[in-house]
Amino acid sequence: MVKNKSYQLGMYEKAVPSTLTWIEKLNIAKSSGFDYLEISIDETDLKLSRIESSDPCLLELQAAIKETGVPVLSMCLSAHRKYPLGSHNPKIQERSLEIMEKACIFAVKLGVRIIQLAGYDVYYEESDDSTRINFEKNLSLCVDLASKYGVILAFETMETLFMDTAKKSMTYVSQNNSPYLQVYPDLGNLTNASRISKITVKDDLRSASGHIVAAHLKEIVEGKYREIPYGQGDTHFKEALIELKKQGVALFVGEFWYVGSPEWKKDLSFANAYLRDLIENS
Repeated sequence: MVKNKSYQLGMYEKAVPSTLTWIEKLNIAKSSGFDYLEISIDETDLKLSRIESSDPCLLELQAAIKETGVPVLSMCLSAHRKYPLGSHNPKIQERSLEIMEKACIFAVKLGVRIIQLAGYDVYYEESDDSTRINFEKNLSLCVDLASKYGVILAFETMETLFMDTAKKSMTYVSQNNSPYLQVYPDLGNLTNASRISKITVKDDLRSASGHIVAAHLKEIVEGKYREIPYGQGDTHFKEALIELKKQGVALFVGEFWYVGSPEWKKDLSFANAYLRDLIENS
């Protein structure tokens, strides 16, 4: 783990095989040079079960953190893709809020500071005026929960038009006007969005100045949003990092995926070195 840095670089949990134990995940994050882990709570039953009070995940992870010294500072909560806040179905909306509260409670117990929210009104349903209204209503309830538990929620900028820019996320941040709702942009997604909006990534990030709590460092190419190796895409890392550092952003997560490569451990070390070079020389 790198000490005495002006920033911290986290490892996305899905960058390593899902079969690893928590101690193995944290140890490989540490030996690869990362400062912390970002846990994934996605839409699968396995990962959603983690936030249930009866699940052993919390105790196992607390023990692993204590043994390795590697904290879990953030949570990527993508479960709302399947259970969206804006759903046409009231029961799904109810489930989305239940997930939100359980995620907040889990975060408090684990020491997670930031819960990254996926910026979708709906994902598998058709977006319309009613889904946007439902989203706004239920988002307000989520902010109330975050305030109650003292956990920061922050929007990830996504690949759909609903919230593909920091500027769009600020619409909802401003509406709620709460310190518990902020912005956690994905630089890869912003790069692809800039091709459509014709607004530079730098200018888009400026629109959220003072509200960005962390950033996902993800590689992309035009029209593709996942599983592009670092150095083989065209994410506008430099201009984005210069702007983020000006704003005082100091938490970054390398968002990349384990895809079955036998060289995955080398890939982790390469990603760490590549991203630190970008951060420190931007």
